[in-house]
Amino acid sequence: MSIPVIAIFDIGKTNKKLFLFDERYNIVYEQSKQFTETVDEDGDACENLTELTDWVKSSFQEVSKLSKFDIRALNFSTYGASFVNLDKQGKPVTPLYNYLKAYPEALKKKFYDTYGGEVTFSMFTASPVLGNLNSGMQLYRLKYEHPDLFKAIHVSLHLPQYFSYLFTYQASSDITSIGCHTNLWNFPTRQYHRWVKDEGILEKLGPIHPSDSAVNTTVDGKKLVVGTGLHDSSSALIPYLESFQEPFVLLSTGTWCISLNPFNDESLTVEELKKDCLCYLSFRGNMVKASRVFSGYEHEQQTKRLSAHFNKPLDYYKTVDAPADLANRWKQKPKTKNNLSFASVDLSGFSNYEEAYIHLIWTLMEQQVDSTQLILGHSSVNRIFVDGGFSKNPIFMHLLSAAFPKIEVYAASIAQASALGAALAIHQHWNTKSLPSDVMDLKYYASSHNVTP
Repeated sequence: MSIPVIAIFDIGKTNKKLFLFDERYNIVYEQSKQFTETVDEDGDACENLTELTDWVKSSFQEVSKLSKFDIRALNFSTYGASFVNLDKQGKPVTPLYNYLKAYPEALKKKFYDTYGGEVTFSMFTASPVLGNLNSGMQLYRLKYEHPDLFKAIHVSLHLPQYFSYLFTYQASSDITSIGCHTNLWNFPTRQYHRWVKDEGILEKLGPIHPSDSAVNTTVDGKKLVVGTGLHDSSSALIPYLESFQEPFVLLSTGTWCISLNPFNDESLTVEELKKDCLCYLSFRGNMVKASRVFSGYEHEQQTKRLSAHFNKPLDYYKTVDAPADLANRWKQKPKTKNNLSFASVDLSGFSNYEEAYIHLIWTLMEQQVDSTQLILGHSSVNRIFVDGGFSKNPIFMHLLSAAFPKIEVYAASIAQASALGAALAIHQHWNTKSLPSDVMDLKYYASSHNVTP
């Protein structure tokens, strides 16, 4: 008998993945692909949309033919800040621009001068000024720099909704994509910012569909329910939101360490904006306040420096244990900090690698505490869940629990959180079983007892 499954495409900047989850949300199949970038009309690197589209279609056809699986549903989780612009025939009329592409300064000034200035505008749209990373600005640039292309656009879809369109032929917008630093959404009024209509952008956007909605369709003669797709950061929150009702913060660690608080609905302040805070929208349409530090990148660079200085392997840091008195040392540290980055520290002042590495994590933790503190607000958060690379770092985790002694700190492990979130979002449309309570593993870092989701 075939196993009932949901197929999820999880599209990252580097790795493109296809997963099949069974009804208990175990991964029963996966494949991964990487693509060589192409260039846009300015010679800037960008995603090869044609190859990516062909792979999504062909790989789905491939798994659909596997007799051991009965694919009942399909959904998508992808990186954000990326529009696919389609003509009336559903064909792309522009490249899939890289959100790191430089934004024209004169055009940026024109925009913010027209719509109230950078600070005021950012307060309403809950995002710092980020150029093309504010994806709505990509459409604004096309209007003024490439008016013929802009005129040819029938509909602009964020990347998750583009993949959904490939299977349903229905254009839609999703709140998790609209609400991720796009400059499109007015957070206080909970609707599009007025510039979207004024500039003729609104008429090119699909209708907003709920993030947990799905369309009944037929693919290659087989009935299927297809979700509208989600922005990956918001999708990765879903397993936590579905498992825990009491207020928590998710600290997602990778190249960036991003603190996400789905229980803080306080408007961004000017000071928070200056410190790189922004807001997302959850799959339920609620505000998620976020802050970030570049800790993963800094850790990577500084462990290279430590490796060279102390003549140790690059991954030697994995052998360094947390000293027994580490938490007490943190609690007794002076209140004032010198705010020096570890990059400026003279390594000759350390007697060995271990001592230097602990100092590195200490420095990163001081930055992390400041960042996480920004989004706590007045919300009664009683748990911090840490996922990603630093969740496996005992020094980082022990310091974090010492830094927040009144909050329970857990290392959380979820297999493919953003893909799992996209599957859970449309659970009711395909899965006859109840939501499982064991989708994550937790390790408690403040006392001996454990919490069960």
